Amino acid sequence: MGTLEELVLSYRVLAAKGVVDAYGHVSMRSADNPGHYFISRSLAPELVTDSDIMELDLDSKPADPADTRPMYLERFIHGEIYKARPDVMAVVHSHSPSVIPFGVTTVPLRPLFNTAAFVGYGIPVFDTRKVQGSGDVLIKTPSLGEAMAKTLSKHPGVLMRGHGSTVVGPSLGETIIRSIYLELSAKLQAQTMQIAGPGGEIVYYDDVEVEEVVSRQSSAQTWKRSWELLLNQGRELLAKSRSSS
Repeated sequence: MGTLEELVLSYRVLAAKGVVDAYGHVSMRSADNPGHYFISRSLAPELVTDSDIMELDLDSKPADPADTRPMYLERFIHGEIYKARPDVMAVVHSHSPSVIPFGVTTVPLRPLFNTAAFVGYGIPVFDTRKVQGSGDVLIKTPSLGEAMAKTLSKHPGVLMRGHGSTVVGPSLGETIIRSIYLELSAKLQAQTMQIAGPGGEIVYYDDVEVEEVVSRQSSAQTWKRSWELLLNQGRELLAKSRSSS
């Protein structure tokens, strides 16, 4: 699933990859208590250290009532997804730039390369207007988190209209990797559509290719090399930060 050290490193890695900036967050379900999850206190991802990690229940309240540190307004994204999806072990919410346009148009994200084949399982769009009418688009209530989790359904991720995206996975490592490749996939799809032009043909993965590729990647060893590289990069970033402080 992942360790607390790896959770801290995940924040650093996603910031370095441009998936998150001052905003966005990562959580990991507790291996000891599936009804709890770990997430940083309200803090820019690039600044997160081990002392910033909080343990919350699935109502997104601190497991320790004495822990009164500020929390992310959108922590309900995490708690409500964990309630709805027992298979999900980690969640990433981000505002990665290339993904945003696909949440505000009718153009769907589609799979076009190996490491983002999971996109072929569908990335639906959640629109807060359909739940609450016009207003703040942040998922800052349990009811909005629950509604978003319903749109996510069994998919690996969900776009959030005019906001960003949320990605889930069966482990912390795979969820981080999916988040990075979702951003890259959106960027490459936009480039490909521009190259193809109005009448050009784009050859996306078909359903059989998606199933075959994702099934192969489901092996824990498939993402081991990528995850080890990302963790090493995260440790270097954390060490550099500590040496300069």
